[in-house]
Amino acid sequence: MIRIPGLVLTDHTFDVPLDHADPDGPTISVFARSVAATDRADDDLPWLIFFQGGPGSKSPRPSSPSDSWFGEALKTHRVLLLDQRGTGRSTPISARTVAGLTSRQLADYLRLFRADSIVRDAEIIRRRLLGDGQWESLGQSYGGFVTLTYLSLAPSGLRSCYITGGLPGLTATADDVYARTYPRVAAKNAGYYARYPEDVAAVRRIADRLTDEDVRLANGDPLTVNRFRFLGNAFGMGDGYERLHWLLDDAWHGDDLSDLFRHEVMTRTGFIDTPLFALQEYCYGGPGRPTGWAAERAIQTLPSFAAEATPLLFTGEMMYPWMFRDIAALRPFAGAADLLAEADDWPDLYDPARLASNEVPVAAAVYFDDMYVDADLSLSTAGKVGNVRTWVTNEYEHDGGAVSKGKVLARLMDMAAGRA
Repeated sequence: MIRIPGLVLTDHTFDVPLDHADPDGPTISVFARSVAATDRADDDLPWLIFFQGGPGSKSPRPSSPSDSWFGEALKTHRVLLLDQRGTGRSTPISARTVAGLTSRQLADYLRLFRADSIVRDAEIIRRRLLGDGQWESLGQSYGGFVTLTYLSLAPSGLRSCYITGGLPGLTATADDVYARTYPRVAAKNAGYYARYPEDVAAVRRIADRLTDEDVRLANGDPLTVNRFRFLGNAFGMGDGYERLHWLLDDAWHGDDLSDLFRHEVMTRTGFIDTPLFALQEYCYGGPGRPTGWAAERAIQTLPSFAAEATPLLFTGEMMYPWMFRDIAALRPFAGAADLLAEADDWPDLYDPARLASNEVPVAAAVYFDDMYVDADLSLSTAGKVGNVRTWVTNEYEHDGGAVSKGKVLARLMDMAAGRA
């Protein structure tokens, strides 16, 4: 147990089956941290499990009750911050931890890290912590995808669910998703250049240098135009434009790209502990539905995203084959990534019939201008799942649940409880 001002933290480690279809087979370790307000640590509080976005990101590490949405949640709940399998301290997946596996072995291993396995881990954890008791869930972004899988597989474990920017399209393929999100990314680019018109020339100057010369990052990775463009992945966050603009402000040292710029690009696009994020297309795989590098196929049909275009358009939350050649932390996953892109035997992650009859209260914030999760797909899903209430807003970007300091969560809790 750790006590920091305002918070009491307790670490938990659970052994769970690597493959839930083989409960007597190999196990992995899953880590979670419970958090309670200091003045309520000894109270019998309802539990709230948090499903992080990503996929492939660890749960937050809190430092004070005012962090993100914690302050609001801790007024009434004990929070469980789950490192989903493969992330953080839960048998993490990285270039080092998978060393020695063949591409086929690695592909088979990675198949066990989708939302269905995360839900089954959560059910084991719930029973160990709560017995037959139910808990509530908060899903941010991909955490909302996990929530819909939870409601499909084990709804009896849930009392209420809150989702921020993460209602998935139930039957949407990877091609469907990118057909909708590329135009949203283009719109964000337009917004960026409208705010910082001088960056049109600044971005083109950098891109031309990367085209004409072999520029290397500190770890030896090539800095290409494609890797530079991936910085646009931040455009869907509240401060996304500023993250890029101020990086460009420090881009040059004389006639050379600065060491600071190269270091920041390496860090922001390195995938050191998030290779699962780069493999995210497999979230959209279903029976008879190979993803087939859908983002790469789509961008080839979009002249506005050409590398030689001016203004140069940054890309968003799209992953491409070049990443597994050019980024050191992803190279060990290249062969497995190709195999996963070809796979057509994925199980469904959602049960439409069960979701249609859902009785668990679900309150979801749908961000109208969301760059990552298409609002129209989210609202279509809301109409197909029982007992869902949505709050559609353009007051926040995709990170509204965090930057609102609990306002979004408070509203969703009121909606689920019938107070709003």
